[in-house]
Amino acid sequence: MGLAEPAEPAQLAARQSLDERTIELLRHVSTPNISDAMHRKGAMIGIISICPGLKIAGRAITVQTLPGDWAKPVEVIDRAGGGDVIVIDNGRADVAPWGELATLSCMNRKVEGVVIDGAVRDVDEIREFDYPVFARAIVPNAGEPKGYGEIGVEIVCGGQVVRTGDYIAGDDSGVVVIPKERAYEIARRAKEVYKTELRIRDEIGRGKSLSEVLKLEKWETR
Repeated sequence: MGLAEPAEPAQLAARQSLDERTIELLRHVSTPNISDAMHRKGAMIGIISICPGLKIAGRAITVQTLPGDWAKPVEVIDRAGGGDVIVIDNGRADVAPWGELATLSCMNRKVEGVVIDGAVRDVDEIREFDYPVFARAIVPNAGEPKGYGEIGVEIVCGGQVVRTGDYIAGDDSGVVVIPKERAYEIARRAKEVYKTELRIRDEIGRGKSLSEVLKLEKWETR
């Protein structure tokens, strides 16, 4: 029996699920590209990267919890896996529901990353792990495992509504939430934004000014 012919690129693409293709596109663009594609919607406010230089792209699994209550954030790790981004609304930024041990547990489960509207601690260790965590603040204070809250419910994180299954992208510029119903369309549009920026960069590199490339004068009010 002869060997099977290698699959063509189109065939390989067809074998990928829409979810895989969406995440792959999001991995190759920046959050500014995505923000532009969404007409400046979806960007979380005040959520920054704890480990600069790392990116995330995946599906949200949400957690609503009381300030400092780390029971549900730890519980959700057992429900998450590869491609998931844990997104936590903790309500306050002076006590941390997340730290070194929760991060290590996430790494074991191959969770894509964590986004917290609240605080994180043990950042020296987390940075040594080189694991993507995004949060509002860094504090030394730990909370307590009281067990209040819910997993998988609609939450607000960084001023943006997030539902389990929405797509999350994060990098040094911030975090963006992308509605699951339009995620593939937006991811493709963000890739086009990226290509346009490469073209503009190339023209500037050849000596043109940004205003020339963008034909800025036609947009100015006369």
